[in-house]
Amino acid sequence: MGALSPILRGAEDGGLLFFCPGCRAVHGIKVGAGAGPRWGYNGNPDAPTFTPSVLVTTGRTVDPNFKEEPGDPPAICHSFVTDGKIQFLPDSTHALAGQTVDLPLFSWGDD
Repeated sequence: MGALSPILRGAEDGGLLFFCPGCRAVHGIKVGAGAGPRWGYNGNPDAPTFTPSVLVTTGRTVDPNFKEEPGDPPAICHSFVTDGKIQFLPDSTHALAGQTVDLPLFSWGDD
């Protein structure tokens, strides 16, 4: 995983990684040509824009038999990443739902 900027990392599979302050976890997307879902990327690692929205689901949203435990990530994180800001949509199930904040410094123990 290589640093592209203080807020963006390149993944080994060619994707991009950013730290989500709502989930307090890393989210990843795939850009460019290839199999599977792909996002558009403006090419600016200091103020990235990804299109379309980024939707991350966990827990019961992907497995109805999932048993929630303290410390589990939010079930839904839905956002637009535009010009280095992350706009959390109201269907997100964390405290930042409905808010727009700057993408934070990448924080996942690799630096």
